[in-house]
Amino acid sequence: MNKYKKSAVTAVVAGVVALGGVVATASAANAAGSSTCTVNIKDATYKTTTSVRLRKGPSTSYTSLGLLTTGTKFYGTCKYDPSYGIGVSDKVWTYGKVTSGANTGKWGWVYSSYLKRV
Repeated sequence: MNKYKKSAVTAVVAGVVALGGVVATASAANAAGSSTCTVNIKDATYKTTTSVRLRKGPSTSYTSLGLLTTGTKFYGTCKYDPSYGIGVSDKVWTYGKVTSGANTGKWGWVYSSYLKRV
């Protein structure tokens, strides 16, 4: 977002709040695209098997939110499998929350091949 658009958005939000309005924001889970999930998972605690990027969406084309080092704990809530229901895929991504390390508390996507269930 360029500085002029950012200034305009800031001014609008400040005006709404000053007039007693409420500005709604997306929750951390929704902002990262959890609606992309194709499979819900339960009680899925993982550790990363190597250093891997946490991403905004289930693809390397999405922005990196940070690097998870080997052994970082990750709590998965769902998966994205592009071939769900039609075959086996090696492009499965897991969505969840980082629970240890430098990125603790961040929500995002991790390529599933780099996660080991604990």
